[in-house]
Amino acid sequence: MKMTRSSLIAGLGAIAAMLVVTPVAHAGQRGEQDAARRAMLDGHTMPFSLIKRRVDAAMGGATYLGAEFNPSSNHYRLKYVKDGKVVWVDADGRTGDITGWAR
Repeated sequence: MKMTRSSLIAGLGAIAAMLVVTPVAHAGQRGEQDAARRAMLDGHTMPFSLIKRRVDAAMGGATYLGAEFNPSSNHYRLKYVKDGKVVWVDADGRTGDITGWAR
């Protein structure tokens, strides 16, 4: 009986820890998304879907993994995998033009 009670307490403790940690992990992503949306609504950037479409066309079938937005420069950094290598593509949020590549 004692072993079951301690297992239950440990399990509840683990669940409580996940509930506390999970919102913190998503808070940074949400702030970045909010900044990107504000920049688009204020006319400082193009909609992300248009930028991604332009970069996708230039990447020639690479697999898209995700993106980051830098609100101070209005630039996006999109992450792809091509030929087994990770490729970062920088794009100007105002024009959608590719401004740099990194492997």
